[in-house]
This record gives sequence, C-alpha cells and structure tokens, in this order.
Amino acid sequence: MRILTGIQSSGALHLGNYFGAMRPAIELQERGETFYFIADYHSMTSLTDPVRRREYTRDVALDFLACGLDPARCVFWRQSDVPAVTELAWLLSTVTPMGLLERAHSYKDKMAHLADGDLEKVNHGLFAYPVLMAADILLFDSNVVPVGRDQKQHLEMTRDIAGKFNALYGEVFVIPEPHIQDAVAVVPGIDGRKMSKSYGNTIEIFSDEKSLKKKVMSIKTDSRLPAEPKPDADQNLAIQLLKLVAPADVAAAMEERLRAGGTGYGDVKKALLEHCWDHFAEARRRRAELAADPGHVERILQDGAARAAEVASRVIARAKAACGLSH
Repeated sequence: MRILTGIQSSGALHLGNYFGAMRPAIELQERGETFYFIADYHSMTSLTDPVRRREYTRDVALDFLACGLDPARCVFWRQSDVPAVTELAWLLSTVTPMGLLERAHSYKDKMAHLADGDLEKVNHGLFAYPVLMAADILLFDSNVVPVGRDQKQHLEMTRDIAGKFNALYGEVFVIPEPHIQDAVAVVPGIDGRKMSKSYGNTIEIFSDEKSLKKKVMSIKTDSRLPAEPKPDADQNLAIQLLKLVAPADVAAAMEERLRAGGTGYGDVKKALLEHCWDHFAEARRRRAELAADPGHVERILQDGAARAAEVASRVIARAKAACGLSH
C-alpha cells in the first residue's frame, strides 16, 4: 500500500500543527510505503516572496526530520524537484470540467470574501489548485491519501478527474482512496479558539525558553482564586494543553488538584511550561543539529526527489502514451 501526504509550508511549527497534522503524518511510516512532499508549488497561489518560500520550505524539512520523519523508511522531497507533476497537471486539466473547479470549496470561499469586482486577487493557480493536487496524487500511483474533512472534496475531485482520464484513454491511473482523519486533535490556542497562526494564538514548539514562557503564561483563564475549587478543571486551556505534552498520570493529578481547590492557574501553567520544554527537548536538539548541516538536509531532499522521479517517470510515460503524446 502506497500512502501519499503533502506538507504545506506556512511558518513556525506550533502545538496545533504538531498534534493535529505532523504527528499523525509521521506515524504513517508504520503503516505502509510512505511518500511525503513539501508543497512549494502550491504555496505560489498566495505567497510571492521567494526568500520566504525558501525559508518556509527549509523549515518544514527541518521540523519533520527533527520530529521523527525517517528518510530511510519513506520518500521525502520538494514538490518542485519533480517537475513531471506540472506536466501531468496539464494533461489532467484537459479532461477537468470548469464546473468541477468552480464547485471547489477553497475557490468558492475566496470568491465569497472578495469585494465586488475584485477578481484580480483570484489567480488561475487558486482556481486550478485541485488539478495540481490531483497530479500530486496520481503521479505516484498512490493508493491511500490521508486527509482532514476540509480536504475531502479535493480528493473526491482527484478521483473524478482520474476516472474521466481513464474513461477516455484506458486504465492509466490508480484511483486513490481517502483516509479521513476523524480523530485528528483540535488543539486550543492561548485564547481558547483553535490554535492557528491566523489568530496569533499559537505556542511554537521550537521557540526559545523565554518566548515559550511568555506564551504559556498568557493563556486565558478566569478570575477564580487559587483556593477556590474548580469543578470544570477539564475545560481549562492549560490543562487541555498539559494533557498533550505531559504523562497521563501527571496531567490527571494536576487536573484533580485544580478541582479540589488550593491550586492556582499559575501552577498549571508552570507545569505546562516545564513539560512542553521537556517533551520537545530531543526534537529541539536534533533540529539544531540538522540546521547546522544544511548540506545533509539538502541531500535527503535530493535523494527523495530522485526516488520520487523514478516512480513519476513511469506514470507520466504511461499517461502520455495512452493519449498519443509519445510513439
């Protein structure tokens, strides 16, 4: 079974990224043949700064490798290092109905938030995003693609596009199956909303200790005094985050102390700070080691690109032959 996952590069890694997406993705190494790519082509629909794109791509590589992605057990590469994906995207675009793309949630959401007539902010890349995503998946004969519910429609579109191509030109593409990640953690931010860079409520896992402390100590709480019992302790944001990074018995004991009274929110935050720092200590050490040897990281990505390109070359050749583009 071949499992494929795309990784967006969007800035500093935080607890929500790690527990909601990164850790589940890395755990897939135990379940089959895994392909992971950094989606730098996709970033071009919204990011136009080349320096930031390189930085974000480098950070994604460092973060995933530091947190346990093993290049000896998977294929890990930059999307743009296997250009056959854009060639396949063109082939697929010729069988993709306009109406299908117009129904894409990402496109419709963007259009809904535009001022009247401000179509200049919608580029073709955003409109055709599902076609490039289909190429990402189909180019590697992927059997399973893990997606959250917000990406389920795009995978269904991939299946539709592959089906149309196969109907016209023969059985060229493997039709992928979705693996819907219902159990993916929704991590609360320091203000109680979902942790997200767009809300500015994140706790970065690779920040320095001073910055980490500032974020943890600013977690939103109510005004109850330490002596007061807090029967709703499980709703406390610091307790919810502590459960992610501390041993289960430690988190449970702290929650019980909060319920009983005599323990303040400051005590919970101090425990969270300590366990958050310790939880990522090895990953932090490994990341610093990798960052000090950029040539090593680049070799990992280039080796992954070569292995990915070997698979891609067979699939693109099969597709081109089927539709009469090669002899």
